[in-house]
Amino acid sequence: MERISFHGHPMVRSLHPTTIEITTDEHLTERGDCIIGVGAAKGCSQLGETLKTALRSNRTKVTIRVQVDGQSFVLAAEGDEGLELSHPHDIVIRKSRFVSDRTLAVAASASARDIPRSIVSKLKNPRTVGELEIKVHGI
Repeated sequence: MERISFHGHPMVRSLHPTTIEITTDEHLTERGDCIIGVGAAKGCSQLGETLKTALRSNRTKVTIRVQVDGQSFVLAAEGDEGLELSHPHDIVIRKSRFVSDRTLAVAASASARDIPRSIVSKLKNPRTVGELEIKVHGI
Protein backbone atom coordinates (compact mmCIF):
# COMPACT_ATOMS: atom_id res chain seq x y z
CA MET A 1 0.00 0.00 0.00
CA GLU A 2 1.13 3.55 -0.69
CA ARG A 3 -0.35 6.92 0.18
CA ILE A 4 0.33 10.00 -1.93
CA SER A 5 -0.54 13.47 -0.73
CA PHE A 6 -1.66 16.25 -3.05
CA HIS A 7 -3.55 19.52 -2.75
CA GLY A 8 -6.41 21.31 -4.42
CA HIS A 9 -6.48 23.98 -7.11
CA PRO A 10 -9.19 26.51 -8.12
CA MET A 11 -9.41 24.92 -11.60
CA VAL A 12 -10.26 21.39 -10.34
CA ARG A 13 -13.40 20.38 -12.25
CA SER A 14 -13.32 16.58 -12.04
CA LEU A 15 -15.53 16.04 -15.11
CA HIS A 16 -13.63 13.52 -17.22
CA PRO A 17 -15.67 10.42 -18.11
CA THR A 18 -12.81 7.90 -18.27
CA THR A 19 -9.83 8.97 -16.11
CA ILE A 20 -8.70 10.39 -12.77
CA GLU A 21 -5.33 12.08 -12.42
CA ILE A 22 -3.09 13.65 -9.81
CA THR A 23 0.11 15.47 -10.77
CA THR A 24 3.22 16.87 -9.13
CA ASP A 25 2.75 19.97 -11.29
CA GLU A 26 1.29 23.05 -9.61
CA HIS A 27 -0.35 24.47 -12.74
CA LEU A 28 -3.77 23.39 -14.00
CA THR A 29 -5.90 24.62 -16.89
CA GLU A 30 -9.54 24.01 -17.87
CA ARG A 31 -8.40 21.26 -20.23
CA GLY A 32 -7.24 19.20 -17.23
CA ASP A 33 -10.74 18.07 -16.35
CA CYS A 34 -9.53 14.68 -15.10
CA ILE A 35 -7.07 16.22 -12.60
CA ILE A 36 -8.32 16.16 -9.02
CA GLY A 37 -5.13 17.37 -7.35
CA VAL A 38 -1.81 19.11 -7.94
CA GLY A 39 1.47 19.26 -6.03
CA ALA A 40 1.40 15.48 -5.55
CA ALA A 41 4.22 14.03 -3.49
CA LYS A 42 5.18 11.72 -6.38
CA GLY A 43 4.44 10.62 -9.91
CA CYS A 44 4.39 7.05 -11.21
CA SER A 45 8.18 6.80 -11.43
CA GLN A 46 8.62 7.45 -7.69
CA LEU A 47 6.27 4.67 -6.55
CA GLY A 48 7.89 1.92 -4.52
CA GLU A 49 9.28 -1.03 -6.46
CA THR A 50 7.15 -3.53 -4.51
CA LEU A 51 3.98 -1.70 -5.54
CA LYS A 52 5.16 -1.35 -9.15
CA THR A 53 5.86 -5.09 -9.37
CA ALA A 54 2.42 -5.90 -7.98
CA LEU A 55 0.70 -3.48 -10.38
CA ARG A 56 2.44 -5.12 -13.36
CA SER A 57 0.31 -8.25 -13.12
CA ASN A 58 -2.97 -8.90 -14.93
CA ARG A 59 -4.16 -10.75 -11.79
CA THR A 60 -3.75 -7.75 -9.48
CA LYS A 61 -6.86 -6.06 -8.14
CA VAL A 62 -6.38 -2.47 -6.97
CA THR A 63 -8.41 -0.49 -4.46
CA ILE A 64 -7.93 3.27 -4.68
CA ARG A 65 -9.24 5.64 -2.03
CA VAL A 66 -9.34 9.41 -2.48
CA GLN A 67 -9.50 11.03 0.97
CA VAL A 68 -10.22 14.72 1.47
CA ASP A 69 -11.19 16.50 4.67
CA GLY A 70 -12.73 13.48 6.36
CA GLN A 71 -14.57 12.34 3.22
CA SER A 72 -13.50 9.48 0.99
CA PHE A 73 -14.30 7.99 -2.38
CA VAL A 74 -13.28 4.42 -3.21
CA LEU A 75 -12.93 2.77 -6.59
CA ALA A 76 -11.68 -0.55 -7.87
CA ALA A 77 -9.24 -1.08 -10.73
CA GLU A 78 -6.82 -3.66 -12.09
CA GLY A 79 -3.13 -4.02 -12.74
CA ASP A 80 -1.72 -4.77 -16.18
CA GLU A 81 1.49 -6.46 -17.28
CA GLY A 82 2.10 -3.63 -19.75
CA LEU A 83 2.28 -0.85 -17.14
CA GLU A 84 5.42 1.26 -17.45
CA LEU A 85 4.90 3.37 -14.31
CA SER A 86 7.69 5.69 -15.43
CA HIS A 87 6.17 9.17 -15.68
CA PRO A 88 7.89 11.55 -13.23
CA HIS A 89 4.90 13.84 -12.68
CA ASP A 90 1.56 12.14 -13.33
CA ILE A 91 -0.54 9.28 -11.97
CA VAL A 92 -3.56 8.34 -14.08
CA ILE A 93 -6.28 5.80 -13.29
CA ARG A 94 -8.23 4.69 -16.37
CA LYS A 95 -11.60 3.06 -16.99
CA SER A 96 -10.19 1.75 -20.28
CA ARG A 97 -7.32 -0.69 -20.72
CA PHE A 98 -5.10 1.95 -22.38
CA VAL A 99 -1.58 1.94 -20.95
CA SER A 100 1.02 4.71 -21.06
CA ASP A 101 3.93 5.80 -18.88
CA ARG A 102 1.39 7.77 -16.76
CA THR A 103 -1.04 4.88 -16.16
CA LEU A 104 -1.31 3.52 -12.59
CA ALA A 105 -4.22 1.11 -13.10
CA VAL A 106 -6.80 0.15 -15.75
CA ALA A 107 -10.42 -1.09 -15.88
CA ALA A 108 -11.39 1.33 -13.10
CA SER A 109 -14.91 1.29 -11.73
CA ALA A 110 -15.12 5.09 -11.71
CA SER A 111 -13.69 8.25 -13.26
CA ALA A 112 -13.24 11.87 -12.21
CA ARG A 113 -16.87 12.73 -12.91
CA ASP A 114 -18.01 10.05 -10.43
CA ILE A 115 -16.29 11.68 -7.46
CA PRO A 116 -18.88 13.26 -5.16
CA ARG A 117 -19.27 16.99 -5.80
CA SER A 118 -18.79 17.65 -2.07
CA ILE A 119 -15.22 16.32 -2.39
CA VAL A 120 -14.63 18.16 -5.68
CA SER A 121 -15.82 21.39 -4.06
CA LYS A 122 -13.21 21.00 -1.32
CA LEU A 123 -10.51 20.30 -3.93
CA LYS A 124 -11.13 23.71 -5.51
CA ASN A 125 -9.35 25.20 -2.48
CA PRO A 126 -5.53 25.23 -2.85
CA ARG A 127 -5.18 24.81 0.93
CA THR A 128 -7.12 21.53 0.91
CA VAL A 129 -4.89 18.50 1.29
CA GLY A 130 -5.96 15.19 -0.19
CA GLU A 131 -4.53 11.71 -0.18
CA LEU A 132 -4.57 8.96 -2.79
CA GLU A 133 -4.30 5.56 -1.13
CA ILE A 134 -3.34 2.60 -3.35
CA LYS A 135 -3.83 -0.99 -2.14
CA VAL A 136 -3.14 -4.10 -4.20
CA HIS A 137 -4.81 -7.51 -3.76
CA GLY A 138 -4.87 -10.91 -5.41
CA ILE A 139 -1.30 -10.81 -6.67
